[in-house]
Amino acid sequence: MNQESYKIIFFGTPEFASSVLRKLSGTEFKPLAVVTAPDKPVGRKRILTPPPVKILAQGLHIPILQTNSLRKPEMTQKIIFLSPDLFVIAAYGLVLPPEILKIPKFGSLNIHPSLLPKYRGASPIQAAILADDKKTGVTIMLMDEEIDHGPILARGKIRIDKETAPVLSQKLAQSGADLLIKILPKWFKGKIKPQPQKHKKASFTRQIRKENGKINWSKPARHIERMSMAYQPWPGIYTFFNGKVLKILEVEVLKIKHKHTPGKVFLTRNKELSVACGKNALILKQVQLESKNPLLGKSFLNGHSQIIGAVL
Repeated sequence: MNQESYKIIFFGTPEFASSVLRKLSGTEFKPLAVVTAPDKPVGRKRILTPPPVKILAQGLHIPILQTNSLRKPEMTQKIIFLSPDLFVIAAYGLVLPPEILKIPKFGSLNIHPSLLPKYRGASPIQAAILADDKKTGVTIMLMDEEIDHGPILARGKIRIDKETAPVLSQKLAQSGADLLIKILPKWFKGKIKPQPQKHKKASFTRQIRKENGKINWSKPARHIERMSMAYQPWPGIYTFFNGKVLKILEVEVLKIKHKHTPGKVFLTRNKELSVACGKNALILKQVQLESKNPLLGKSFLNGHSQIIGAVL
């Protein structure tokens, strides 16, 4: 069987998956179909919006299957009808049930954005940033019935250089796609033996929720800065001022010793809006008060001078 005749179905939904699909589609391994999540209402006006993978697949003229459940018999039959040789999964969002996993002859390969078994689960990129890790990477694994549990085909490492989650996600997607394209010929020829993970060393991440972005000012300033990088674009980080949500859009660590109560707002010698933390402080470079437009810290101060001395 020639490489060009392999039938691949791609499973993915967000921008991370879209980046992988774009690279894969520029090779002889272009998928014959994609499976992605249904369109969802987005924004205040609840406009029905397709996921990034669907938008890209439409532009590439790749047939699309959308479902909120892979356990529906009709979906299984549609996939069987395509006679796939391989599944490629990248940030799909649903667990593939056993009846789906057993379909392709060459199994199901998942691109996971961490160095497994570290950071299994839903938010590995954010977890690496929050932990202040100096490196992370991607793992290509053969999927089994447990989440991020299957044996490893390949791993690739990259440095973390103070990127936000979207920037690091893009780097990892590109790295994962390149690694996958490199190993696929060997995988199809049976020249790669998957290696079991060291399950005792596994760590796990959870789905991110809005409350994860709430700031605890007793934490070190560096930790809150990492939160601001990890939780972009959602949920962001936020605190409360005068009973309203105050989003903190951009910060800078101020390395000073202070005796302020954590959360107390003060001005630096350069008249910069700052907040005391458990260790050091944060300069608020850009903020956004509930129902208002984003403002630079100094501009916000002009209209809300009473914030000085307040405890957030």
